[in-house]
Amino acid sequence: MDPQPDFRPTQGYYDRFSASYERERHRGYHRLIDDLELDLVRRYGAGRDILEAGCGTGLLLVEATRVGRSAIGLDLSRGMLARARERGLTVVQASLTQLPLPDASVDLAYSMKVLAHVLPIRQAVAELARVTRPGGHLLLEFYNPRSLRYLAKLVGGAAPIAEGTTDRDVYTRYDTIGEARGYLPPDVEFVAMRGVRVVTPTSHVYRVPLLANLFERAERLACELPGLRNFGGFLIVVGRKRMA
Repeated sequence: MDPQPDFRPTQGYYDRFSASYERERHRGYHRLIDDLELDLVRRYGAGRDILEAGCGTGLLLVEATRVGRSAIGLDLSRGMLARARERGLTVVQASLTQLPLPDASVDLAYSMKVLAHVLPIRQAVAELARVTRPGGHLLLEFYNPRSLRYLAKLVGGAAPIAEGTTDRDVYTRYDTIGEARGYLPPDVEFVAMRGVRVVTPTSHVYRVPLLANLFERAERLACELPGLRNFGGFLIVVGRKRMA
């Protein structure tokens, strides 16, 4: 049996991050990114049983709870989950590589801004597929190296997330579209792809009202436009579990 990966460094990183995680999440750039992700959750999860893998403080899970028949979230971080529980959400502390759910127990499994930080990525995606019912969907978000966001990260350097901690202190992987699609197991077929943060050069443009309106309209148009969507800083792969 393969040894289980040590997630303690990642868990500690997000425990420290939990205190400031929501500081900018309710407006501007971060609100737009969340809206573009939630649009897919609503599309594929309405009236269905939903799992959010890596739910953090529950900002997306709140909406999943509203639109789904049921919704459960899981996360490694106790600090993040404490805030989610304050919101009255159903959550559990667990790893994406060992989901505490039975086979074929949800209709939609989604994971946003999390898979890029999971080293055993194929194991994690296989687990998400395992708990999804035949005919159900997976929404899997990856970080794209062929994007303005990646370039901005290279130029901008490490970003602080807590005292003595930067975003360089957690494992992060960047995947091309082909690599991201290649993580789908044989029982999951590729359905679609959405690019998020396609044309935004820096999140700071959303602090200027005129620019914010301009870039928001552009991002909403570009997210599923063939060609342009391929350059999203975040790539959301939509998969469907094959019927048995």
